[in-house]
Amino acid sequence: MPKQQFDASSLAPLLDGSSAGELIPELATRGLQQLIELELAAFLGADWHERTEERLGHRNGYRPRTLTTQVGDLALQIPKLRAGSFLPSILEPRRRVDQALYAVIMEAYIGGVSTRKVDALVAALGSQSGISKSQVSRICQEIDQQVQAFLGRSLESNSYAYVYLDATYLKGRLGKAQQVCSRAVVVAMGVNEDGRRELLGLKVGDSESEPFWAEFIAHLKERGLSGVKLVISDAHSGLTKAIRRQLQGSVWQRCRVHFARNLLQCVPKAHQGMVTAALRSVFAQETAEEIESRWDDLAASLAERFSKATALMHEAKEDVLAFRHFPKDHWRKIWSTNLLERVNEEIKRRTRVVGIFSNDASITRLVGAVLLEQHEHWQLEGRRMFSAESMATIPELGDIPSLQTLSA
Repeated sequence: MPKQQFDASSLAPLLDGSSAGELIPELATRGLQQLIELELAAFLGADWHERTEERLGHRNGYRPRTLTTQVGDLALQIPKLRAGSFLPSILEPRRRVDQALYAVIMEAYIGGVSTRKVDALVAALGSQSGISKSQVSRICQEIDQQVQAFLGRSLESNSYAYVYLDATYLKGRLGKAQQVCSRAVVVAMGVNEDGRRELLGLKVGDSESEPFWAEFIAHLKERGLSGVKLVISDAHSGLTKAIRRQLQGSVWQRCRVHFARNLLQCVPKAHQGMVTAALRSVFAQETAEEIESRWDDLAASLAERFSKATALMHEAKEDVLAFRHFPKDHWRKIWSTNLLERVNEEIKRRTRVVGIFSNDASITRLVGAVLLEQHEHWQLEGRRMFSAESMATIPELGDIPSLQTLSA
């Protein structure tokens, strides 16, 4: 393709009244193309056919690229190089999660399930001329390949002493009838032997039933999940049964936040503030012995007036206080699912604009992209949740006489 020149004479036909609407997009296209050429010349250290000692590369044709703007979709030509690559600064690479969101919205739009809200979202993305089915398919295929590679990666290179499991719910259409249903989205997070967080997996299904959770955990084990010593989750019956069957020999930590909600259901509203403060004091103690003693004292103090609350505390004691058998430096981050809840909040934030997904694949695509982005951020950030030295101090479960590990 010859070097772009700004030919004013070619714009003359656009200046009459009938073509006035085409003038601004054409001017924008030509102006941006000129900027691209100037930026490339600076990047290479040489202009067209210029021979200099500073030249860092050579041009090798062009590839088409559509840039969506407020004045319409502009058809640009992006230079290619014989070696290496060049991306103009005006074409910031779209983040993977934004590509996934774009693909999900457009797939719904093309699939005939669009609403006024979806139309508004498409306009908000800046697209005035729409998008073809082939473009949607290409975007979806690219994102799906990245997400599936992430969700199916081997976990054998690490052991994960701590595993967090939790679920959130999104709206999706199901079956030929396209009926809107609540879809369970379950996520697993682990802490590896170096003390770093990793997002391990994702699954979408009908509900948090035992078979559903068991299949999810079994898939994690098939990919190499091992070394699990503590599993942190809420007390959903399907989940706890699946944990007991699939992760035998580990310990279950019942999320203290979810337990507090369960406990308050056994107490009249007028007394809930007092019980909440008293329960919080249990976790403020410095040693495992003090925690146990304060727990027992609180259960005894509730016995006379709130017998159901006392019964629940006796029943749940070992599960809610399982964290006390692990390094003290870890307690605040392993006694609840709060760390994974923050990931779920980000999932909710990113998926809220979609509202209703067209199918489970769309959910997996967007949520998987969110998880992949978060996972990569953690790895690039370089921060450890726990030090490698403290991870090495986690005791072998068989060496703790009072500790009850899970059995089927």
